[in-house]
This record gives sequence, structure tokens and C-alpha cells, in this order.
Amino acid sequence: MRVRLSSVLITLATLLAGGAVAGAIVLYAGFYNISATHQHLRPTYWLLKIGLRESVQRRAREVVVPPLDDPRLAGRGLALYRAHCAQCHGAPGVAPDPFALGMTPAPANLAHAALERTPAELYWVLKNGIKMTGMPAWAFRLTERDLWSVVAFMRELPRISAEDYAARARATSAVDEAAAVSSEPTSGTGDAMRGKMALRQYACTTCHSIPGVVGDQAPVGPPLARIATRKYLGGVLVNTPENMVRWLRYPREVDPGTAMPNLGVSERDAWDMTAYLYTLK
Repeated sequence: MRVRLSSVLITLATLLAGGAVAGAIVLYAGFYNISATHQHLRPTYWLLKIGLRESVQRRAREVVVPPLDDPRLAGRGLALYRAHCAQCHGAPGVAPDPFALGMTPAPANLAHAALERTPAELYWVLKNGIKMTGMPAWAFRLTERDLWSVVAFMRELPRISAEDYAARARATSAVDEAAAVSSEPTSGTGDAMRGKMALRQYACTTCHSIPGVVGDQAPVGPPLARIATRKYLGGVLVNTPENMVRWLRYPREVDPGTAMPNLGVSERDAWDMTAYLYTLK
């Protein structure tokens, strides 16, 4: 029995190793077509969908769902949905923007997603996003109340006709963008681990090489290794935590000639990013 089990394990290990080698050859030789005009292979799509479903279900188990029946919550959720979601996912009687029609995989139909997923799962996806799909993590864009407002509205989506959606949209005032950004108070100190995440969420690695942060590490801007030991920020500000926060939030106000754009970094996120950057010594 032991001999047979060992033989099976050896066979499985050999097959896995062979599959890994074959996959590496396919990737490194450029055989796999990554063009968005070509669909995933059906087995690839099937595996990704299963992985997505199981991953979300596992992580959403710990989410505590608040009461979602207040009509005002769904009303704000509609305004937020129109401002941030309809561009990719569309709405009843409303097509996604042209760029979203060519995304691979195509953004989910959220009326169907609201039937498939629990409120806790919808919230988890909204808050954390899904890598390799274009779905962003809204935790750095919306408050907790706003995330649940979108969930409250999404629960109603399967029952909303095109006419009903249009009428609700006309009756709903535009969302207050200032209120949509996380406005949690800060004490003047930050959470370095959350700051590391924020550096990814604000796409800082598309211009900078940042130790510990995985990304393109593009050398468009200066590398941020040992930034905590530098005397100046951007060549114009003395390197202090307060000035780091100012530079992250309003770089073009500090230096109108800088190529670094204003990214709409909230005060809390700036303090958290500063906390991480000050670990780079």
C-alpha cells in the first residue's frame, strides 16, 4: 500500500513539474497571445472564475453586514454608482463607456452579480477590488458608509427597469465628490502597512521604484530607496513628515514645474504613505 501511494505521489509530482516546465516554455517563447482581441482559453476562464468565487466567499465570511434598508442609503448608492461604476458595468438601459466594451474579461453585469453574491461578498469586492480584471479597490476612494450605500443600491438593481433607472437618476442629485473620498480623521501619524498598500493603489510604481512594493518600478521619477534619509523632497521642501504629506497631496502647488500630478491623495492616505516611506532608510 505504501509503495502504491509513493508511486502515485511521484507520478503527480512529475506531472506537476512537467506542466510547470511546459507553461514556462509557452510564456517565455511568447506563444500565449495576450491580446485583448483574443479570448482566454475556456479552461483558463473557468479556472479563474472558480478561483474568484472561492476567494471572495472565503474572505467575505468575516464581513459584518449593517442594515441596508434605508432608502436614503440606496439613493446615495445610485449617485455613487453613476459616478464610479456605470462607466464600466453599465446600468439598466445604459451601455458601458466604449473603452469598457473592449476589456478582457468584460466587466460583470452587476444586476446578475447582485443575484449571485451576498451583500458581504459585494462589499468585499467593492472594497478590495480584483487583480487582473481592472476592478479597482474602492477602499481608498470611498468611505465605509459609501461602500455600503453602493451595496444597498446593487441589491435593488435586478428589480430596476430601464425606465425606473432613468427616473431615479433624474431625481438623484450628483454625488458630492468631496464626501466620496475617505475623510477619516488622522492624528498626524500613519499606518506603514496601510501606506504600502496605498502606494500601490495610487499607482506610484508606474513612475517610481519603491522597495517592498511590487509593480512596474518604472524609472520615470526618482527611485524612492532611502528616501527617509534625503535632505529635500522634490528639491524644494525640507524632508519632514509634514512636508512629505504636503508633497504627496499637492505636488504642483509646491512646485508648478514638477511632472508629478496631483493624485487626489486624502490626508489619511498621505500620512499612511509617509509612514511607509519613512521606513526606507
